[in-house]
Amino acid sequence: MNFSDKNIYPDSWASFMSESLNDIKAKGLFRKLRVLDNSVSTRVKINNRTVVLFSSNDYLGLANDLRMKEASAKAVLSWGTGSGASRLISGNTTLYTKLEEAVARFKKSESALVFPSGYSANAGVISSLAQEGDLILSDALNHASIIDACKLTKAKVVTYPHCDVDFVKDYLDNSQKPKKVLVVTDGVFSMTGELAPIPQLCKICKQYGALLMVDDAHGTGVTGPEGRGTLDYYNLNEPGIVQVGTFSKALGGLGGFVAGSNLLIDFIINHARSIIYSTALPPSVLASNCEGIRIISEDSSLRIKLFELINQLRDGLVSLGFPVFPVPMPIIPIVIGDVSETLSVAQYLWDKGFFVPPIRPPTVMPGESCLRISLSALNTTEDIDRLLWAIKAYYKKGS
Repeated sequence: MNFSDKNIYPDSWASFMSESLNDIKAKGLFRKLRVLDNSVSTRVKINNRTVVLFSSNDYLGLANDLRMKEASAKAVLSWGTGSGASRLISGNTTLYTKLEEAVARFKKSESALVFPSGYSANAGVISSLAQEGDLILSDALNHASIIDACKLTKAKVVTYPHCDVDFVKDYLDNSQKPKKVLVVTDGVFSMTGELAPIPQLCKICKQYGALLMVDDAHGTGVTGPEGRGTLDYYNLNEPGIVQVGTFSKALGGLGGFVAGSNLLIDFIINHARSIIYSTALPPSVLASNCEGIRIISEDSSLRIKLFELINQLRDGLVSLGFPVFPVPMPIIPIVIGDVSETLSVAQYLWDKGFFVPPIRPPTVMPGESCLRISLSALNTTEDIDRLLWAIKAYYKKGS
């Protein structure tokens, strides 16, 4: 008897997948893809219904900006639609050079390196830096791309309690000395909108000779007086910090990047498998990414408008009795806890014309299901007023 016998486990894969999906459905965690029938904006058509979008990470509304589209179209006409190879073969055009120089200036670093996505940036950077015998300290609420990247290494990975700098210090005080230490944190946490305690972590890393890496995907373009990110917010000028970010949120494009010293970038180029073995980004994307950086570097009006809307929503939620975090950010969660109740609120808002997605495990911890409201500069004050009215109506109905 062997595996070629057709009577052995004929449906093992189908059974495995069906049982897994049934279990997900029973827990209220089943997901389906929603299809948008129009371009990204604050009003989108889904399933033949127009709703106000409160779930996009396009914080400044640049994804559909005419200037971005013109830059992209011009690059297509000049360069074509694809790159044809990985960057280390023949896909590394002068558009990459221009973009990476712009990123380095924007992040105030010596150099920068662009990746196909933010996910691949974290995967490439972390798996290149950390090796067997090293220690990685990672915040409990770090993005899944960081968690997965840590698993790619042979380093010891310790998840520290969320934003608990005392734990980080105590652990380094009492642990056996590893070869190298990498401390990794989101700059702005994607589900809560909280800012990480970067200055305190930086101080600890200096004390113990550790390397600090900040994934500033949700801070880049939004946070700080010039929108340069979390380090800008804290007025922290530390060239040794590894800054990872993405173009796919406030910058309105696609791709990830790492910014740091010339030495760091040379090291990553020669070690990051997600650079070495990935086809280079198309010219249209590189050009629009560069335009996104130019826009937010020269024009703060979109960021100013965004924060006016953020403060309006925060004030309204506080008046309804919901807690908000101290620092205004475009990510504003309403923590509900129970999965079924979270789904119920999201469905009610959908019926009222708002798309506010329910966030459930495994994206958040069990018991912490929430509505994740994210704002765009393209939203209006009327949008905010109507959303607050609908939230108030749901809970008044429930009482």
